[in-house]
Amino acid sequence: MDAQQALADLTEISSQIQAAVVFDEAGAVAAATLDEPRAGALAQGAGRLLDEAQQVKRGDGGDLIQLEAATEEGSVFVVADGATRIAATTAPEPTVGLVFYDLKSALRSIGAKPKPAPRKRAAPAKKTTTAAKSGTARKRTAPRKKKPDAS
Repeated sequence: MDAQQALADLTEISSQIQAAVVFDEAGAVAAATLDEPRAGALAQGAGRLLDEAQQVKRGDGGDLIQLEAATEEGSVFVVADGATRIAATTAPEPTVGLVFYDLKSALRSIGAKPKPAPRKRAAPAKKTTTAAKSGTARKRTAPRKKKPDAS
C-alpha cells in the first residue's frame, strides 16, 4: 500500500487524529494530510523531537521507536519503523495506546506487500473405472421391476 492510501485509511478509522505525515529520517515527506508547507514543518519538528528524545533516553541503548509530546492544546505522536516515520497530531487527552496502535498499523501497511490473489483449486479429476481405462464400456443394468402384490 502506498503512504497516501495508508494515511487516508488511518484518518478514516481514527477519529482522534487531526493531521498526519509520513516522512523519512531526513524529513522528506512521502505523504500527508496537510498542505505541503505545514506537512514539511510537522515532519521536521517531529523528526527533531524524536532525535532529541533519543539523545536523552536512558536504558539499554536501543532505538527510540515511539514518542508522545502532550500540551494543553493537544498531542504530537511520532512512531519510527527503520527509516520510515509517521507523525500525527491530536486534540488534548487522546487515547494514547489506541493512537500508537493506529500509527504502527499504518506504518506496517506502507511496507506490506500486496497479498497474492488466492489460487483457484483445480476441479477434482473424475474417477475412471478399470473398464473405462481399457476402452471397454460397462453395461448398465436395467432397474428391477417390482413384483405385483399377490392378494
